Amino acid sequence: MSAEERLHALGIELPPVLPPVANFVRARQVGDLLFLSGHGPVRADGTRVVGKVDGELTIDDAKAAARLTGVNLLATTRAHLGSLDRVAAVVKVLGMVNSSPRFDRQPEVMDGFSDLMVEVFGEDGRHTRSAVGMAELPFGIPVEIEMILAVRPATRA
Repeated sequence: MSAEERLHALGIELPPVLPPVANFVRARQVGDLLFLSGHGPVRADGTRVVGKVDGELTIDDAKAAARLTGVNLLATTRAHLGSLDRVAAVVKVLGMVNSSPRFDRQPEVMDGFSDLMVEVFGEDGRHTRSAVGMAELPFGIPVEIEMILAVRPATRA
């Protein structure tokens, strides 16, 4: 089953890609690698999930925010490549978690994102990853995630 077919089977509709909030691009392809800027948990209506993990948000809330961030990264990927089927592999992920000073379960929060990548891309969704705690993130979001993808060449029609 292709990534696009899996996404459909999961019932996930990708939202429109919002413009960057500052002077950067959401995606930049260099050769067969696609670099995606940090994305956060923005709902389809444009509102953000906000809060500090282990403060205003539970671990389950934060995992859901990480999954939503993954959906937004997939939307940017599709917008750039034309199809998620061009993704050969999720290579590297950096997950930043806005967490209280003593919170040390950032990897568990990031599993919300990582689980989604495996659901959509199968074994090609397994990736290297760092999950780090941050004192603050932009706009008070609980997670920000960036990733690097290996991509296949576009096929000619």
